[in-house]
Amino acid sequence: MANVSRETTGDSHYESAGDFLRRMFGDGNNSVGMQLAQESTQYKNVMKAKFPRPQNTRIIAVANQKGGVGKTTSAVNLAAAYAERKFNVLVLDMDPQGNASTALGIQHSIGSKSIYEVLEGKLPLSETVQTCPQFPTLKVVPSTIDLSGAELEIAGFQNRVDLLKDALNEYLQDNNTPHYDYVIIDCAPSLGLLVLNALQAAREVLIPIQAEYYALEGLGQLLKTIQLVQMNYNSELIISTMLITMYDRRTMLSKDVYDEVQKHYPHTLLKTVIPRGVRVSEAPSHTQTVISYNPRSAGAIAYREAALEIALRGDPHQNVSRETSK
Repeated sequence: MANVSRETTGDSHYESAGDFLRRMFGDGNNSVGMQLAQESTQYKNVMKAKFPRPQNTRIIAVANQKGGVGKTTSAVNLAAAYAERKFNVLVLDMDPQGNASTALGIQHSIGSKSIYEVLEGKLPLSETVQTCPQFPTLKVVPSTIDLSGAELEIAGFQNRVDLLKDALNEYLQDNNTPHYDYVIIDCAPSLGLLVLNALQAAREVLIPIQAEYYALEGLGQLLKTIQLVQMNYNSELIISTMLITMYDRRTMLSKDVYDEVQKHYPHTLLKTVIPRGVRVSEAPSHTQTVISYNPRSAGAIAYREAALEIALRGDPHQNVSRETSK
């Protein structure tokens, strides 16, 4: 697979994948008390860790055409993890379901200014930006149900694949726009024009993979689509990150899926895995991410660790950091 980032982190804060799996499946003597103690230690370590700030804006599309793999959950919680560190983050909700907008507490009812008007050329992106209530440095361009018909409406546009890219570039280059450290694009669970727009606008792709074999079956098609985008539209696009989600430490299936992905994509797969957790699932019903809803939960800790690991790897195009956030 061309254009895959090979940066790894040597940060001693992270245990190796092997150590993690041995801890999870080793001697079977992990009590609930030991697990809670370990989570407490992980929480303290990640909260003390320094997140490198990227020199240039990192534009990351979170994509997987399979639904239910933790795509939106990963997009919003990674964004929240960076915003918690006072980084400037912009989330673009490119999914007609609007789940990212809901999780971030953003108004996205019919009639709201949204990404749909941006793609249609009716509004500049700057007029659709809202602020997440929990994180002042986290900005969101919401999606509404109108976006569900956008693919048919923009299909006849000559620049139909460049609509999001052009609007985003115009916004980021405006002198009145603050510098964003991260732009995170939550893609629809499809391989249509909306996703092509996201991949054209992005410089990196993060692929969440549910810890089950059905998730692996669709991975090949997604990689082929990304490769076509690389060859025909966006030669700078890099698959920088794969993240295992819904990891169940009680099953060998999760371990097997992790091992299979690691075997084929050892330099792309994060060491961090996102565990199954009630708090992660509950948070959107309270219009929050798990980072703000239950900061000390296993899911919140894991997403912070994933965000840190991504930050430590650095921009795959540059791999240079200019400052550190405490």
